Amino acid sequence: MVSDSPPFWWMKADWRAYALAPFAFLYGEVAGRRMQKAPRVAMPVPVICAGNFTAGGAGKTPTALALAEAAKARGQVPGFLSRGYGGSLDVTTVVDAENHRAEAVGDEPLLLARRALTVIARNRVEGARKLIEKGATLIIMDDGFQSARLAIDYALVVLDSHRAIGNGFGIPAGPVRAPMPVQMRHATAILKVGDGDNADALIRQAARAGIAILEATLQPRPAPELQGRRVLAFAGIADPGKFYRTVESLGAEIAVRRAFPDHGHLEEDEMRDLLETADREGLQLVTTAKDWVRLRGHSGTAATLAAAVRVIEVDMRFDDPRAPAHIIDRAVEAARKRLLAAKA
Repeated sequence: MVSDSPPFWWMKADWRAYALAPFAFLYGEVAGRRMQKAPRVAMPVPVICAGNFTAGGAGKTPTALALAEAAKARGQVPGFLSRGYGGSLDVTTVVDAENHRAEAVGDEPLLLARRALTVIARNRVEGARKLIEKGATLIIMDDGFQSARLAIDYALVVLDSHRAIGNGFGIPAGPVRAPMPVQMRHATAILKVGDGDNADALIRQAARAGIAILEATLQPRPAPELQGRRVLAFAGIADPGKFYRTVESLGAEIAVRRAFPDHGHLEEDEMRDLLETADREGLQLVTTAKDWVRLRGHSGTAATLAAAVRVIEVDMRFDDPRAPAHIIDRAVEAARKRLLAAKA
């Protein structure tokens, strides 16, 4: 996964994309063959994947959280499975939301672990087995659509309606992780997030191919104290622009913007600059939940920044409120048929 994607990936293809196209072709050949032919290990419980077509965030983690809540309402015990990107641990680990730090397990697993059993594992098969051992009756993968070695019962591809698939080229010429025809064949449904129209052509193509289309928005939780307030907004996520739009939707005025690499940990001088700038200009610091968990558990400047910042929490709201429950039911039924077929 690319932690800080080049800006030209998200623009109309130019000479940089065309210069790297031969390398993208080779990358795509390997990635596509892996998706089509690599053996997948079947689990005795339903497996749902919240993934995306491209490198970079599209809202997978909020989607996974929404699915977990739907699974609980259906009487399931959901367990999140993540590779722990950005963390240093290379062993299969049950994430402790209170005691682990982002440096060890990654930022997204810490967010997931606040809501349900979460395991990080470089080997997703081992991670899935650990979740089942710990009592999970349904597995939700945060990412892994292209690379997982698990049999997936429902593949939900999350697509940002503003960035879509960028310039449409594969890595390293663009953000696409594997050839789109191959990815389309493996998708159960596409979740279009937001009110942009840059993904519309792809959505129409997917609909013609019989792929279910769902729609949702990232809805910030109320923050009335930010209405009319001048803020310093900082974020180390794949698409900081999405965060800035969210802050503005709450009625805040962004006076200063600071973007950092996705999953990146702030250096001492960067944290001091944020605090000093906000103090000097009378600004409220605001950031994402993912950035905040990278600060928590530390002392010194990180602790000061964590205490001073207002965290903007968001939830994935499906246009059809019944959609998450339907996804759970579809996955359970697909797993049931899969297991029966295996016994036949």
